[in-house]
Amino acid sequence: MRLFLAATCLAAFVLPTAPAQAQTVIGSGVPASTAKNSAERPIGFAAAAPADAALVVLTADKAIPADAPLSADERRAVEAALAAGGFAAKANEALSLRGIGARPRILMMGLGKDGGSKAVMEAAGKAAQELRSEKAPIAIAGAGSGALMADAALGYALGQYRFDRYKTTTGAAPSTAAVTILGSDTATAQAAWSGRHAATAEAVRFSRDLSNEPASTIYPDSFIARTREAFAGVPGVSIEVLDEAAMRKLNMGSILGVGQGSPRGSRLLLVTYKGSDAAPLAMVGKGITFDSGGVSIKPGAGMWRMKADMSGAGAVVGAALSLAKSKAPVHVVAVAALAENMPDGNAQRPGDVVRTMSGKTAEIFSTDAEGRMVLVDGIEYVAATRKPAAIVDVATLTGAKVTALGDEYAGLFGRHDGLVAAVQAAGETTGEAVWRLPLHPNYAEDLKSDVADIKHGTEGVPPGAGHGAHFIGYFVDPATPWAHIDIAGNEMSDTAKPLSPKGATGFGVRLLDELARTWKP
Repeated sequence: MRLFLAATCLAAFVLPTAPAQAQTVIGSGVPASTAKNSAERPIGFAAAAPADAALVVLTADKAIPADAPLSADERRAVEAALAAGGFAAKANEALSLRGIGARPRILMMGLGKDGGSKAVMEAAGKAAQELRSEKAPIAIAGAGSGALMADAALGYALGQYRFDRYKTTTGAAPSTAAVTILGSDTATAQAAWSGRHAATAEAVRFSRDLSNEPASTIYPDSFIARTREAFAGVPGVSIEVLDEAAMRKLNMGSILGVGQGSPRGSRLLLVTYKGSDAAPLAMVGKGITFDSGGVSIKPGAGMWRMKADMSGAGAVVGAALSLAKSKAPVHVVAVAALAENMPDGNAQRPGDVVRTMSGKTAEIFSTDAEGRMVLVDGIEYVAATRKPAAIVDVATLTGAKVTALGDEYAGLFGRHDGLVAAVQAAGETTGEAVWRLPLHPNYAEDLKSDVADIKHGTEGVPPGAGHGAHFIGYFVDPATPWAHIDIAGNEMSDTAKPLSPKGATGFGVRLLDELARTWKP
């Protein structure tokens, strides 16, 4: 019996087993959600307010505007409440009143002393957030002219944005009752909204969605799929995608090197909108769909934010969407340089040397300085194939920029004063402010390499933002107007602001839209 048992056990031990199945699914293969974000309130214009609407009153001097739909008794009650509450009508100051007349709520919103376009937009955006849980329709009075009514609509649209597609226990969906902007010049307001502002709001929403999504949802191929969906049927648009095989044929070792540690392949996406026959403005965006730092891995604290390291790509594609959907008379090419930077046995190493499409070589000092590497191949490709009149690149590039400017300004670098001034003016107009930083000649000395044409950074030697900008500029023809915008710290916000709730901001979409419309070679 013992002999039989031993033989049986031995046979069981040596029996061949089925070969292990190779993992063919990247990620879990189970989407976290198939839902969309909850619907937002539609926005329209009228001379009169719905009787059951909550009322927002915009005011620069505490005076109740004439177009506010309030009876004489209601006006006196509001005036008394303003005096008792110490309301001073400062910019974005809010005072909520209930129990006055039949309206469910009256929200007083200050415009500050300026009272212009930016003030109206921000007050309307802040009102959208104050009234997020309001169930009733909403009417906004006091905007003023038809153009300012449209600005109020854009402000409300930006302020009411929400990203809630992954929430399953929030209860009742937010109200979709309409928002009505009140005023006499509804035709001008509607024309401005339909002609430009509605497209801008959609484009900012698109950019914010991309940055808010987890990296398990947005990676190079899905970024491209979202882009194709957004541009479907839009006239004057063409889309080109280079996969890894195509980029290898072009010797794009820089972008390919960044993504070589990830199972998700790198891609170069170009969206061309041709609304004129002029040479295009090329807008090149950093599209790192997740940045672990690669072999030079980042600390764990805060790494989750790196899902938004593709915000530069989201901004340039979003700007192209805004321009195309509003049929702007411009010619732009948006380039999204897409890769996932992950540690792996095949990942790039510090000390490696890579070549770019042009044949120039770069020495890697840290795999966590990857954004500039994907940008240069994108810049060289669009320069060679599209012959742009100017190139603007946008990137969440450096922590040094955050140290220097915080989130109040994006960092701006450039060699051509005319283009730099145009970017500054566009930032001033849209409220997406930039601050010019220097490109000192000494940066070239700092980035000299012993083994390659250029070193792509230094180990902890300032100025990090300036070194990053110089490196990118090294790959741009000096004769081509070029500007670099570092939006690190601007792409996400830990707190709600008047035009952007907490989370992704979509910074750069409105700035680039304005730049494309106003800059002249």
